[in-house]
Amino acid sequence: MSTRRLIVDVDTGIDDSLALLYLLASPEAEIVGIASTSGNVPSAQVAANNLNWLGVCDAPDIEVALGAHAPLVAPLRTTEDTHGPQGVGYAVLPDAGRVLSGRNAATMWAELVRARPGEITGLVTGPLTNLALAIREEPELPRLLRRLVVMGGAFNHPGNTTPTAEWNVSVDPEAAKEVFDAFSGLPEGRRPVLCGLDVTETIEMKPHHVRRLAREAGSTPAEIISPDDGPEVRSTASNQVIRHMSDAIRFYMDFHRTHDQGFLAHMHDPFAAAVALNPGLARTRPATVDVELHGRLTRGTTVADWVGHWNRDPNVDIAVSTDPVVFFDDLIDRVGRFAKSVG
Repeated sequence: MSTRRLIVDVDTGIDDSLALLYLLASPEAEIVGIASTSGNVPSAQVAANNLNWLGVCDAPDIEVALGAHAPLVAPLRTTEDTHGPQGVGYAVLPDAGRVLSGRNAATMWAELVRARPGEITGLVTGPLTNLALAIREEPELPRLLRRLVVMGGAFNHPGNTTPTAEWNVSVDPEAAKEVFDAFSGLPEGRRPVLCGLDVTETIEMKPHHVRRLAREAGSTPAEIISPDDGPEVRSTASNQVIRHMSDAIRFYMDFHRTHDQGFLAHMHDPFAAAVALNPGLARTRPATVDVELHGRLTRGTTVADWVGHWNRDPNVDIAVSTDPVVFFDDLIDRVGRFAKSVG
């Protein structure tokens, strides 16, 4: 199994949290840096969440860099109603006592890819602010990366922030446009992979997945989460990884239920993490993607030209389908065994 070196850029976030656990649980993944960007919560809280998850997981020292405090142009919007006041739902992570990197996230991106040209896969599961700033610092970054995988966009699917816009792109549409433009001209196999809502909203985590995950970890008692649980209820799982993850996920399920989507959680970011390790998990189609910046009703919308109307070469490969059962079987196996090893 060949090693996949990764820079992970996150706005942690409940589903970002599970994406981190998935990568930490994957023996082929080597996380060389974690960039913290404002999005679900402000960047300082994101960085604390990243450090504290590494502590919960007894992970080796991994560089965690503080990223942009605000989007390139627009004021920052955060979404604590979706992810909780600290970004991890009902979970309260213990302070790991770990320290942030001395360099900022954009510099970390630029210096890591310069040091290892062609070796690093970038994974962005939050707004693209840090990466846009890194490209300004190192314009060759798109050609120095092995591949880029982004959770972002909505194409033949409604938005989850406005009627047409997905959250990560909507928070910083200028950054998204800069990144997509910068990656233009790459050949097939090197273009960024976009995991948009068209696919990620088919990744529905339900209570039985959490129960299976806890069972795989050997955690007791049986992990049963219910829509009848009040906000004061906390997991009593014997396994600390399962306990904190369950409390985070139940908040996310409560959010989806109150928005008439059922007692479930769309796990956008873990799916993108899985695609970063195994691109074959998603069927993709090439397209030319641009971002609407000025529309009064459509700002932040990702527009895909599938057939060449703009006479521009494709700049991305968009995930158009997957098998959620295969994904969840893989996630439960990896994260469950990992949690069991941590205790």
